[in-house]
Amino acid sequence: MDAVKQAKMGEIEKEPVRPKITDVKGILQQNREFLDFFWDIAKPEQQIRLKAIEDLVQYLKLSEKPDEITYSLKRLVDGLAHTREVARPGFSLALGQVLGAFEEVPLRTTFDQIKLKHNLQTAKKKLIRSAAFGNLFGVLALSQSNRLSKEPLVVLECVQLLQSLSQHREHLKDLPTKTMVDILSETPQEVFEEVLLGALQGDLSSAFSTPEQLQLLLVAMQKFPEVLKPKKLKKLLGTSTIITTANIPKVTEVLRMAARSMKKDHLLPGVALDLLQVSLREDNFELFWEEIIIKGMLKDPQGHTQYLCYRLLGSALPLLSLLQLKQVLSGEVMRHYGEHVVSVQLQDRFKFGPVMETYVGDFFQACDDSDKQLAVLLGFSLLTNQGYPVVPSGWRVVQYLQPPTLRSYIDWLKKMFLHPQLETCLDFATRKQKENQEEQKQKEDPVIRLRKWIIPRLTSIIENCQVKRDEELVMDVARFVFFHAFFNIKKATPCIPETQNPLSVPLDDKSRTILVNSFFGLLQHMNNMSVLGESPEGVDSSHKRFQGVTADGTMWIYHIVQFADALLNQPKNVQSNQPFSPDQREAWNSMISSVATLMKKAKKEPAPETNAFQQLFLLVGIHLFKAPEDLVDLMKDLQNCMEKAQEKKVKKKKKKKQTEEEPHWAEVVVDILLSLLAQPSRHIRQVCKTVFAHICPHVTARALNAILDVLDPHKDEEESVIAVTDDKDKEDKTKKGKAKQEEEDQEEDQDEDMQEEDESGSDDDSDEEADEDLAMEEGGEEVDQNFRLELMKVLQNQNALATEEDGSDAEDLDDEAMMKLDGSIAALFLEQKKKIQAKKDEKVQMKKETALIRDFKIKVLDLIEVFLAKQANSPLVLGLVEPLLTVIETSMSSESDQQEQDFLRRAADIFRNQLCRAKLFCKTVADRQAELHDLLERLMDKAQKQTDSSVSLYFFSASVYLVKVLRGGVPVVEGKADKKIIDAAAVEKLKFMGNVDVERVTTIFKEALCSFMTKRNSPLPGQMFTDLFTRFPVLCVNLLDTAVENITSGVREHQQSQACFMVLKGIQSREVQQLLAGNAWVEMCTKAVDKLASTLEPVVESQKRVVQEKVVKALELCLFLVKNIQNQKLTVSLDRLQMVLESMTKMMSFRNTGQLEDTYWTVMKQFGILKPKFKQTKLPNDEHQQSAVKKTKGFLPETKKRKNRKKQVPVSEKGVANTTPSLDKSVGEGQGKKKKNKTKRKQSGGEVPLQPSPAKKAKTQPPGKGLQKKKSKKQGDGD
Repeated sequence: MDAVKQAKMGEIEKEPVRPKITDVKGILQQNREFLDFFWDIAKPEQQIRLKAIEDLVQYLKLSEKPDEITYSLKRLVDGLAHTREVARPGFSLALGQVLGAFEEVPLRTTFDQIKLKHNLQTAKKKLIRSAAFGNLFGVLALSQSNRLSKEPLVVLECVQLLQSLSQHREHLKDLPTKTMVDILSETPQEVFEEVLLGALQGDLSSAFSTPEQLQLLLVAMQKFPEVLKPKKLKKLLGTSTIITTANIPKVTEVLRMAARSMKKDHLLPGVALDLLQVSLREDNFELFWEEIIIKGMLKDPQGHTQYLCYRLLGSALPLLSLLQLKQVLSGEVMRHYGEHVVSVQLQDRFKFGPVMETYVGDFFQACDDSDKQLAVLLGFSLLTNQGYPVVPSGWRVVQYLQPPTLRSYIDWLKKMFLHPQLETCLDFATRKQKENQEEQKQKEDPVIRLRKWIIPRLTSIIENCQVKRDEELVMDVARFVFFHAFFNIKKATPCIPETQNPLSVPLDDKSRTILVNSFFGLLQHMNNMSVLGESPEGVDSSHKRFQGVTADGTMWIYHIVQFADALLNQPKNVQSNQPFSPDQREAWNSMISSVATLMKKAKKEPAPETNAFQQLFLLVGIHLFKAPEDLVDLMKDLQNCMEKAQEKKVKKKKKKKQTEEEPHWAEVVVDILLSLLAQPSRHIRQVCKTVFAHICPHVTARALNAILDVLDPHKDEEESVIAVTDDKDKEDKTKKGKAKQEEEDQEEDQDEDMQEEDESGSDDDSDEEADEDLAMEEGGEEVDQNFRLELMKVLQNQNALATEEDGSDAEDLDDEAMMKLDGSIAALFLEQKKKIQAKKDEKVQMKKETALIRDFKIKVLDLIEVFLAKQANSPLVLGLVEPLLTVIETSMSSESDQQEQDFLRRAADIFRNQLCRAKLFCKTVADRQAELHDLLERLMDKAQKQTDSSVSLYFFSASVYLVKVLRGGVPVVEGKADKKIIDAAAVEKLKFMGNVDVERVTTIFKEALCSFMTKRNSPLPGQMFTDLFTRFPVLCVNLLDTAVENITSGVREHQQSQACFMVLKGIQSREVQQLLAGNAWVEMCTKAVDKLASTLEPVVESQKRVVQEKVVKALELCLFLVKNIQNQKLTVSLDRLQMVLESMTKMMSFRNTGQLEDTYWTVMKQFGILKPKFKQTKLPNDEHQQSAVKKTKGFLPETKKRKNRKKQVPVSEKGVANTTPSLDKSVGEGQGKKKKNKTKRKQSGGEVPLQPSPAKKAKTQPPGKGLQKKKSKKQGDGD
């Protein structure tokens, strides 16, 4: 042994001495924190990169170690050519920051490192791109250090390097030239003149060759005007200025090249904006705009070229004078822009409208000159397509206007509405519009189209909350719209400013209709508008913010009504479009007097109902101008209702029972609100909600029933008549109310310069014919019978029907008879077509009526929601339970269109969240105890009879809600000194059930629970019983025995598992444990343990999910019971349960991990039985070697295996191969899914490595030899 050791030592001494490890890169000397900075700089997240750069610079400043600075510079220079694109700018920025922080590091050294590391001459072909980027970002880093101007020679070499990089345009594009521009912008004049001018001589001389070189010249001219004087320019270019007649073709071509280069980026090339600025400095803007932009660029049919013109127009707005702005905004570029906006309507096409809106918005934000703002705004507003402006009526750029500009713009809009000056507009027509004009006259007058746009333009300014408005401006627009919507001027008067400017062109019916709808839309917005001048930030969150009022607290609608009253009192000067009749005028006057009376009372004694009546009077009064015939009677009812309410308030002491002939005033108000809700108006809907919220305390049961009658699905037929009468109004409203958003789309669809319209028109015609054919087929048997008989009569009357007796034929008829026959048949078919069309119209009408009724019901649900929010503790709320459930039940079984789904969703949400889950509920129901118990029983019966479990869930929720109402408020236990007394009081509190008949309610829920457990397809949800157990411990105790019984008696495994879950949730409750204290708890545990043993005894292993779920729930219940029995040391025998659980291992294998297995072994742990550790059994050596031979790799079929033809298989191995195909298959399937790294086994662990496949056996050693060799090697290592 010693000799062996000496021999080995001698061999080691003879080996050459290993060289000492040297830290060439200095990596071993750096700490982990320092190295992490460079990893973070290369990460894709920008925030991480910036933080790492900042930390690196701070770390280097604090450490002050030269080797770390040197190492950092080397790492950063290496990272400039990083393969990850996002990492290069990070390393470049870091290098620039480090060089800027440590000025002692010379830029020359760093620049030499960059050229040496990223040498384009020595780089491999595949690394040229990375090397080019490394040089580029290296120069950028030197430029970002802000030290480049201090070393002129380095600046010169950087420029020369960038010039050489321009050859690699396929990789870098125009980045080198842009970098040169950046360097020039930071270079002093002396350095440029002495050092760079000579180096850039070639680039400056060929400025008109590429956009980059021209931009370089323009930047140099702007930065160094003293160096590049006209004489110098003439020497370089041949001309002393850039914008000249001779240079126009060259500049135009350069701009086209620049437009092509930015085609995908959708940006304005920098050279275009520089040329614009140069033209302004050289006082040649008109020449540049007319010759280069309009005549050169705009004539190019390419889209990117025209987009450059549009972008240049938007970018030029801040640079131009007022005169130049007016010139540009009324030129050809604007006209082409308008044609683009009108013609481009398809979704996949690029739309420049939003881009131009951004340009104009930025200009308004940066410009303080009101004249320029107004000029730009008017320029875009005057760009019209046959009278209709191109910009949308809701253009949001007005929110950046100064108040004087906004005031002037509104005055201009009103002036254009009154006196349209179409000659001042920049009007255009598309090609298709011109063709239509040649064929026929224009469909709509340009004045009408212009007014269509002005009306929503005015209202959208007021409705935009970002606009700087004041009360005077809002009222001015509202008065203007209201006046021209409902009145005409007879004679000018200074009392009414609106009469000073009469209309030059009379209003047509369409424009007046748009005015009417726009006014009511504006009124609805004013009703929601916060007090002007009050910023949301400055108001305390606890302070109540008022809406729909002015600063003095007066409602906006009241100001409008006052203005309307003033107009009605001036019959000599103004005239209403629809003059009031005597009854209507009387209703108006009574409304005015009533509102005045209510306002006086509100000042003395504010009351919610006073405010409600005031809002109702004003609402009905202002709508008299729209529908006076329908609202006169409503106004009288409202007047009488207010008088009754006031009488009730005065005579409080003399209360008498209301006779059936005289309804309560709240009932009348509710009827008025329902009639108002039938009208399609958002403003009316909102006011009705507000008014109903004020009168909620006075609502009676009859008033609430009137609301519920509307929701009753069995009364739709009675309401269909009202729906039909209101349907036309609604259609008109929807058509006219969408004028703001759809006018542009309708006009653009008409004006679209495409051929798709013709194709779609032909398709529509074919569709109509197909519909007619389908309608003819829909006649079915009726057409076959009645129509056929009529046709036979016509043929017989004309003697055109062949008979067997005379043998006549239709060919015997003369021409006159045939013509008469054709006329009769044509008349018959025309009549039949009319009948079919009438049926189709009737179906459409029925659909409209149904939609209108549903829409009306959705509005009525608002009143239900308001009542539940305001009067949740009122006994009247209980009357909402059954009607809402009826609505949900009916809607679930009806058709499922979108409107019906919205109605159902809204009703279900109100029932579930506002009613059943409300924190406040009625607690005084002693006089209705029997009624509520009957209702509870009725609801549970309906819940069990439902076919849809989701509907049954709502009925069950209502039943639980009724139990909560019957129980009422739970008494509070006051703290006392004696603990026993406190515990007894707590138990009494748990037993408190108020007015609940516990025995009857228990019977009701027990029957439901038995139904759930015994019926195979019960609609009742098990979760609701669990919720019942949790919320009402007394009922849980009474129902617990039934749940325990069904652990074994459940009709299916699902019911049995639900029974286990219910019992578990019930006994886990501390309140239930307190109520079952003593012998009751022991008896319940004994019974539950016995039932669990019975239900687990016949269990066998199954893959069914329901069986496994049942076993899991049962084991969870076992775990809780065993723990409690053992901890409380109860006299409950667990022997049978333990035996059953132990026997389950024979039926089921619990070797895997999962919820079932883990729960089982957790239960067994309570009995002291732990989960055994299963070890893998070792195979004998000979059997293992034999099985290893039989194993194959993967699932490769025999036909695909590569065969070794050179070497034949021995006869002995042939026998083995022939006898093991089936075993190979089974073993292969077991090993196919294992990873390759798992097949490597260690010999020390007692496992034998797998044998290779027969195809590779010739290249390997026998298993025994391999093992012996490994053993000897290990022994040698051990020695």
